[in-house]
Amino acid sequence: MSMNGPDIGITQKLIEAFQRVIIQISSHHGSGTGFYVREFDTIVTNKHVVGEQSEVTISGRDFEKRLSNVWYSDSKHDLAFLEPPRGVELPEVRLGDYAQVSDGDTVIAIGHPYGLSYSATQGVVSKMDRIRDGIRYIQIDAAINPGNSGGPLVDAHGEIIGVNSFIIRGGDNLGFALPVSYLRTALMMYSGTRGKVAIRCPTCDHLVTAENIDNGKYCPSCGTGITIPGIEEMESRPVGITLTIEEILQELGKDVKLARMGPDNWEVREGSARIRISYNHENSFIAADAYLCILPKEPAFIKPLYAYLLSENHFLDDLTLSCHHNNIVLSCIIYDLDLNKERGASTFRNLFLKADHYDDLLKVEYGCTDILEE
Repeated sequence: MSMNGPDIGITQKLIEAFQRVIIQISSHHGSGTGFYVREFDTIVTNKHVVGEQSEVTISGRDFEKRLSNVWYSDSKHDLAFLEPPRGVELPEVRLGDYAQVSDGDTVIAIGHPYGLSYSATQGVVSKMDRIRDGIRYIQIDAAINPGNSGGPLVDAHGEIIGVNSFIIRGGDNLGFALPVSYLRTALMMYSGTRGKVAIRCPTCDHLVTAENIDNGKYCPSCGTGITIPGIEEMESRPVGITLTIEEILQELGKDVKLARMGPDNWEVREGSARIRISYNHENSFIAADAYLCILPKEPAFIKPLYAYLLSENHFLDDLTLSCHHNNIVLSCIIYDLDLNKERGASTFRNLFLKADHYDDLLKVEYGCTDILEE
């Protein structure tokens, strides 16, 4: 029999209970969600979130962004396991029992849609055992958006019953989650080689590692071609303008891997200022926006502040001070045909220095305040 859904108070408690185990994952390949399973001391996500990367960045409620190794990849079931953060005590969440799930059960899909730091949507199980490519999925009507991939699907008891995996584009909230039974099987299979890089063969499900791979190229069980990072280069690399931007950031002393926020997007810090850089392929330009501070609450500061921002723009060659909603932003735009390492480094260096300078000055002289961050 299908269970009744939780009331609002219980739902809120379930959502709050998962906040500390939800992990945001980024690389130049993409971004998405993961979650920590203490029983196996592992971060779980989708394979398509990490792509062919051997290393990604992770961040969570209890720890700053850091690098994490991709331990396990399974393209058939779209699963990946990552190294958890060291020195961080994360709470326990339970893996549920797929056999107890029924059509009509209330579920909550949790993740980082569109790069937002935390979001949860409630719905019901529309159809159990929806078969796709020989694998069972849970079809749900809870909205799963880009970035939610790899997050947990949670039942009304607060137990994980699936991994949010994909949607059907154009469908009306047609989301699909891989049942927890597949996840538990994969976690138990990998537990014996935990900490080592392993690939699950898409043909025979055999676990392939550097120690047992046949001739460095083939599954020892069925002969399917397998590529393991470290044996043969498989990680995708940035090219073109994307590569130039990363070389510039590295020259300016930024950790490029930690800066990556998805395809052609980066975020760095300079003092207390946060700078977002993006490459727009369609319109052929690179935009860099330094978010400085929030407009002052005291009305008496507003006019003098606006006058100062306008006057400063007369002295800024490639940079512009502006207001976006209540945020003060220092920006620059470079067209990709004009970008080279020398000009890019000069422009970005100037942006970083000015951003840190203005951020401090505006707070001291005009009563601006820190930008709220999640």
